[in-house]
Amino acid sequence: MRRSARAGLLDLVCILVFVGIGRSVHADGVTFAGMASTSWPFVTGAAAGWVVARSWRRPTAALPTALVAVVCCVALAMVLRVVSGQGTKAPFVAVALAFLTASMLGWRLVESAARCLATCRRRA
Repeated sequence: MRRSARAGLLDLVCILVFVGIGRSVHADGVTFAGMASTSWPFVTGAAAGWVVARSWRRPTAALPTALVAVVCCVALAMVLRVVSGQGTKAPFVAVALAFLTASMLGWRLVESAARCLATCRRRA
């Protein structure tokens, strides 16, 4: 699988985990329809962030790829949630930003560290 496709898939997994946790914590249920209605603003925002950051060039880079993707993801998701009649209370925005930053940057940092260790071991 190409790195850009894998990176996009991992970002999608981060979004779906966030949405799934949120829906189960608030007793909304983790149904296909519920997940789709809650996740589409975030998926749309992340896709826009990928385009803005030109993520296909450096899909696993924490900066600028992940940072731009997260900021666009959350910002656009909140606009789309308002337009579609979904909530955007300040604590929700903060939790969304914190979780998606930690997860979307986190997997990239772990991968980068693993690549660095592999390179160091080959040189030794």
